[in-house]
Amino acid sequence: MTQEISLRRRITNVVMLSLTGFCTVLVIGVLFFILGYLFVHGARSLNLAFFTQLPKPSGETGGGMANAIVGSGKVLLIAVLIGVPIGSLAGIFLAEYSNKTFAFTIRYVVDLLNGIPSIVIGIVAYSLVVLPMKHYSTLAGGVALGIMMIPIAVRTTEEFLLAVPNSLREGAMALGATKAKTIFTVVVPAAISGLISGMMLNLARVAGETAPLLFTALGNMFWSKGWLQPVATLPVMIYNYALAPAEDLHQQAWAAGFVLLALVLAINITARLIIARGPASSRR
Repeated sequence: MTQEISLRRRITNVVMLSLTGFCTVLVIGVLFFILGYLFVHGARSLNLAFFTQLPKPSGETGGGMANAIVGSGKVLLIAVLIGVPIGSLAGIFLAEYSNKTFAFTIRYVVDLLNGIPSIVIGIVAYSLVVLPMKHYSTLAGGVALGIMMIPIAVRTTEEFLLAVPNSLREGAMALGATKAKTIFTVVVPAAISGLISGMMLNLARVAGETAPLLFTALGNMFWSKGWLQPVATLPVMIYNYALAPAEDLHQQAWAAGFVLLALVLAINITARLIIARGPASSRR
């Protein structure tokens, strides 16, 4: 009887180990399959011209997406300048100043904001920025993505600040530091690696958003002349080229997808390395 129970347990253990191992390999395999698929289909367009030239007119082969690469960077820069300060300061307030009841309410509101579909945020940004300005712009696209960054920035900042030991706060205040000085000279520096990595992951999350940019930045086949003009971005170019009838444009869309995914992966890996080498990991 004991041997039967032991055998059954060993079989169950082997089955569960095999199942979980298979699922782990499957997850990793999906990532590499997507990377490989994008590379194989877009490799023909991944050349120097792709990163340095403008898109060719319809019917002509070749060209690149230099304007979309730069445009994506400009839109993301505006998003960071809007989303990170607002979200970080709100997160600091939740972690350091608010009472439990008020903090619970704010967290609930932040979670609701995080759950709003990106296309709805795009429509809101269109109404608030595009319509008053009467044209699409880089600024409008940055505002839309910045709104999307705020809730993640709030929760990330709060969580990393709450992870800082209270002994650091108590020690600083015992030496006569004010609450604000304690936060910005002791608590925030202690959590800085986590805060930076969290913001990078937040940036990677919004880098591939397409729907908000369709309503705000629109697109541009040429170099954008300013922050108040329509601008090309990689996600929108991928969308437009994927729907085009020309095979050459399809290959460019695959190449742009590979570049965008590689960028997101690079940001994610860098963020993980920052977390691993931060003060918190050193204490562990």
